[in-house]
Amino acid sequence: MQISPSIDLSATIKHYLFLTTKSEEVKKLRLFSDGNTGMVFSFKNPLISHFTGSDIPVELPDSFIYGQPDAYQDLYCQGETSLMIVVFHPHGLSQMLGVPSRELKNQRIKTTDVFGIKGAELYEKLSESTTITNKINLAEDFFRKLMAHRQLSDQPLILASINFITQYKGLLPVSKLADFTGYQERKLERAFIAHIGISPKKFSTIVKLHVFLKQLRDKPIQENLAAMGYEAGYYDQPHLIREFKKHTGLTPGQYSSITDPLAINFLSY
Repeated sequence: MQISPSIDLSATIKHYLFLTTKSEEVKKLRLFSDGNTGMVFSFKNPLISHFTGSDIPVELPDSFIYGQPDAYQDLYCQGETSLMIVVFHPHGLSQMLGVPSRELKNQRIKTTDVFGIKGAELYEKLSESTTITNKINLAEDFFRKLMAHRQLSDQPLILASINFITQYKGLLPVSKLADFTGYQERKLERAFIAHIGISPKKFSTIVKLHVFLKQLRDKPIQENLAAMGYEAGYYDQPHLIREFKKHTGLTPGQYSSITDPLAINFLSY
């Protein structure tokens, strides 16, 4: 289930996801980048990061934040899993924490390591809450207090750049973004890495991939994969498959065969 945030937080938080799974067997979860960052609360059995050589599960914290990933990642779950995921806009987590996104890249950080006892208290309140509405209200009260005194340097540049890239579906070169903003490419790159964690070129690549993913979700894959890829900005079918597999670890056909994804970039298989 996907739910929008309150209007006053909508510039920072993109949406909330509430996901549940239940399986006696160990289930693999594939996560790949959508350009956003987030905070995860796990209320039942914890997610598993990986298994040791002795097949002992290494569990993730009950609550953690995650920055921009460099590549797709596999997580695991077993038994009943209940997740609340706060999905931030690409710049949102850095803005909320007052921490450069480059320091969060590829990181999963325990909430209490960031917020101390206040993070533990938030998790306890969320765990005790019995409704989704109340969980969101509790989280948003917490976020409002964090955001109250934040300085929002470079935000107009970042927001305008994100909107420009999204408007053109990730297909314009960085030189066009520089022309649009009036900033040199090096300035744009520094701003993106500081506030989003990746370069404008990398962000554009992710936007382009997700344009194709939306097409793939809405149309049967039998409807000429090459034409769909070309429409999304891929030169030909080999280029499409190569780039798709690089970012997701799957082929378009394998992705399409997953009939009930947890989210467009979070798959159970």
